[in-house]
Amino acid sequence: MKNSFPLFTHYYGKRAHLGICGSIAAYKILDLLRLLLKSNLDVGVTLTKSGSEFIPALNFQALGADPVFTQDDLLQSTFAHLAPGQTAHTLLIAPATANILAKAAHGIADDLLSTQIVSFPGPIIFAPAMNPKMWHSPATKENWQKLKSRGYICIEPGEGHVACGDTGQGRLPSIENIYFPALKAITPQDLINKKILITCGPTREYFDQVRFWSNPSTGKMGLALSLAAWLRGAEVHLVHGPINVLPLPGLNLYPAHSAKEMYAVCMDLWPNMDMGCFTAAVADFSPESCPVPKFKKSDTRQLKITFTKNKDILATIGNLKTKAQKLIGFAAEAESLHHNCLQKLKKKNLDLIIGNLITDEDSAFASDQNRVYVLDRTNRQESWPLLPKTEVAWRIWDWILTL
Repeated sequence: MKNSFPLFTHYYGKRAHLGICGSIAAYKILDLLRLLLKSNLDVGVTLTKSGSEFIPALNFQALGADPVFTQDDLLQSTFAHLAPGQTAHTLLIAPATANILAKAAHGIADDLLSTQIVSFPGPIIFAPAMNPKMWHSPATKENWQKLKSRGYICIEPGEGHVACGDTGQGRLPSIENIYFPALKAITPQDLINKKILITCGPTREYFDQVRFWSNPSTGKMGLALSLAAWLRGAEVHLVHGPINVLPLPGLNLYPAHSAKEMYAVCMDLWPNMDMGCFTAAVADFSPESCPVPKFKKSDTRQLKITFTKNKDILATIGNLKTKAQKLIGFAAEAESLHHNCLQKLKKKNLDLIIGNLITDEDSAFASDQNRVYVLDRTNRQESWPLLPKTEVAWRIWDWILTL
């Protein structure tokens, strides 16, 4: 399976346990299992009797899940109902049927999975999948609200066509909308109550109605930083250029296509933020107003574009920064990395700056990896080797918490 979103691999020594109920959506949990294993979690599985009929236990065992319990283990093993609570850091029920929601809401423990839910002391996540009529029934809604009121992590089902041909809310949530909450449930919340402003992606400065001045930024570094901060408990406000963004419920998203738009949004948000992290590749210049809607090849006039300088978002924020706020900047340089980073750190009143050379082929725009130089206001500095951008993001938040 190819992923279109960042994977985090910081979960050595952590364990998740999956509870799988009877639903055609159960086959999708094989992809979720792969993601969790790639994140270096240990993963166990419990299948209900009907869950086993949709996806046999051998499929999960073959992918690396261990242990894999079925209903038969309730009779064969004295303590199978207690096992997840003794070893796992989170219990994730996906797909969760109307039946298991009702059992969990009322404390019914009449099969292996329901007894594991009752005895589990850690965070429990429910990701439902069922017919829309079942989802909207008064009984299911009442059970859902009861689970939420008890502090369980309840992920709303998606909308669309379901297996029986009906349309509406009831589809299993997208895999990313299960994967990230599962990680968050076992991540130390060391950024809790922090409001963080992050910018990412390019800006587009149009010189007619269809053509623009821009750069090849994909926003991958900013997305990794946003997700890492959210996993660690922050309230994330992501101002992004024209890129693909995960529609995760936990991220506050603000699309901004031009430098002028991004500047306006950041100025509005910044006074209420605790931290800012500015990774966006904002165009330094933008074309002046276009004399025609669209330049034509047949136009005999010579194409001339006059540029004006855009406002420096990071420098402006740095001048406004209070002693209680922290500011992180990024610098993509072609040469003299240390010198240029030091100058920007001082000039823009930053607490931390991360620089990289755009001449490095393996860590240029659109790469999933980066090789960076890091410098802070105390003159502490490090050069990090080529790392996944998710790892770079994790280390950046580790660093800023020490300042």
